Amino acid sequence: MLAYPTIDPVLLSVGPIQLRWYGLMYVIGFAAAYLLVMYQAKLFHWQQMRDRLDDLHLFLILGVVLGGRLGYVLFYNPAYYLAHPLDIPAIWSGGMSFHGGCMGALLAGYLFCRRTELDFWKATDLFIVSAPIGLFFGRLGNFINGELFGRITVVPWGMVFPEGGPLPRHPSQLYEALLEGLVLFILLWTVKAKPWQSPSPSRWPHGTLLALFLGLYGCFRFLVEFVREPDPQIGLIGSIFSMGQLLCLAMIVAAPILWWWRCQRTTKGRAR
Repeated sequence: MLAYPTIDPVLLSVGPIQLRWYGLMYVIGFAAAYLLVMYQAKLFHWQQMRDRLDDLHLFLILGVVLGGRLGYVLFYNPAYYLAHPLDIPAIWSGGMSFHGGCMGALLAGYLFCRRTELDFWKATDLFIVSAPIGLFFGRLGNFINGELFGRITVVPWGMVFPEGGPLPRHPSQLYEALLEGLVLFILLWTVKAKPWQSPSPSRWPHGTLLALFLGLYGCFRFLVEFVREPDPQIGLIGSIFSMGQLLCLAMIVAAPILWWWRCQRTTKGRAR
């Protein structure tokens, strides 16, 4: 068993103002994602869109935060928030959903691109490659907070979390940081140029990087959920799957459909 490195979740406190590690992880993740997007825009000669991409980045952050909160309210604790609607905006009390944040970001991005006549699928290819960096830092924030820990285990790297009882548990936050963060980033970064290549048989249609992200994230998260402690207010649905796994199944199904649709649209466009 490994000792859980207890870290004060409050990094800095000045009077009533607190800087928490979790919030700092979000800031670092958004900043790193922005830098990577700008690098790709220059690499793929889309730098003339820099001003629009700056504004789009802010819209996506808003979509992630609002979508993440509403996703948690609707997917994970609707009964409580139906009885306590004034608690819905209280993001500082905890409760964010990745799947809600993902949907919120996609909706915000689509509306922004439609309004500004920016190519939505090209913008998606730029931003989705950097998304795993934000996920990596977010999961580190979960680990520092001692939240979203795994199920009880006997593996030698199990940890006793402050809020998880006296028995060792899987450090599932680190599993997710590794798979959803580092591994997914490496895979997407390796193929990031595919949609931007000159017309060739090996070129991927714009939007397929989003499909790849959805499929890979869905698979990684689905597997980790088997060792992650399910949300106590929901438990396991049908005594088998967690809510997170059901949402990931939707992603896994959507990924090949989106890939096929983008390929069909691109083929028809070339035929015309």
